[in-house]
Amino acid sequence: MDLLGIETQLSPAEQARLREVRELVQQQLRTQSVEYWNKEAFPAELVRTLGAAGLGGLQLQSGSQLLRGLIHAEIARADISLSSVVGIHNELIVGMIDSLGSQEQKDTWLPRLSRFEAFGAFALTEPEHGSDVAGGLGTEVVRDGQEYVITGSKRWIGMATLADFALVWARDPESGEVGAYLVESSRPGYRASKIENKIGLRIMQNADIELDQVRIPVANKLPGATSFAAANELLMQSRAWVGWQAVGAMMATLDITRQYSLQREQFGKPIASFQLVQQSLAEIAGHLTVCLSMMRDVALRQEQGELEMVQAALAKSTATRLARESVSQGRALLGGNGVVSDGHMAKVFCDVEILHTYEGTYEINSLIVGRALTGVSAFV
Repeated sequence: MDLLGIETQLSPAEQARLREVRELVQQQLRTQSVEYWNKEAFPAELVRTLGAAGLGGLQLQSGSQLLRGLIHAEIARADISLSSVVGIHNELIVGMIDSLGSQEQKDTWLPRLSRFEAFGAFALTEPEHGSDVAGGLGTEVVRDGQEYVITGSKRWIGMATLADFALVWARDPESGEVGAYLVESSRPGYRASKIENKIGLRIMQNADIELDQVRIPVANKLPGATSFAAANELLMQSRAWVGWQAVGAMMATLDITRQYSLQREQFGKPIASFQLVQQSLAEIAGHLTVCLSMMRDVALRQEQGELEMVQAALAKSTATRLARESVSQGRALLGGNGVVSDGHMAKVFCDVEILHTYEGTYEINSLIVGRALTGVSAFV
């Protein structure tokens, strides 16, 4: 429920596109995703549906940043796991090849990626390096004639077990230079193993990757990724996108709790008539409205090419914190029915825990904001 009417700031054509996406994901994702979430399984047919709707190439399409953000929120409103599949695919795979790749890499991969006929994996995080990966990157790349040889390990890499290729960030041990390399998953020495038993984003297939002297052609290096600064730019945009995921999570929470409170009766009347229930609903709506307004302003800065890391960090940390508070209220409002995934609220509750941590932890993003406020770094 958009109490400030932010959706009306879109053009009529963009409002129609947003409604189209909303209807699609509510009808064909929201309920259908629960079984896959429970089983930690990848719903290939649901992703094909998203591809047919043009959501695999969202990053390449014309339209305002506000529309793109609201579309990401609507997908998260239906299922946060699938919104991660769509968002990471667009922000970190399609976006990276489009902005940093060679013309040959673009011609080879973007048409298939934009239809979800191919998948990539963004391979930056390592088993021993998460928040400190910028300075601690351990994966090494060495040139050997007309090939690069890559050795190292990656962890928490989305879609790595299903991907056609991974965009691997590695360091030259002699020069210290960091670059990105397109490594096809079929190459000898590439192994990906699924990380099991996650509490959230269970549809997203995260994995460990082992790279044992994997050889790739020199042409597989992304020419635009010549330092970690290129990764930082991508991560900045990705952190803003997680803010939209958090907005979608709060939309889902308000949908679920409002409907439940009107239908659920206790003491002979709907619980929507109780003051404490109405207070929870109002607070959830307040969190949603504050974050939706903030993300609108972030979208405007993106439109103008003026988004800075501190603003992306503030948006991500604030939106996921308030989403976490909202889903906690929502889970409690549903009582016992809030602890089983069948009622959707438990699934949203668990997924938001992951939003709070990934794409830069809440704490690290808060410290980025703190550094901007004080001029003193608490970690680097």
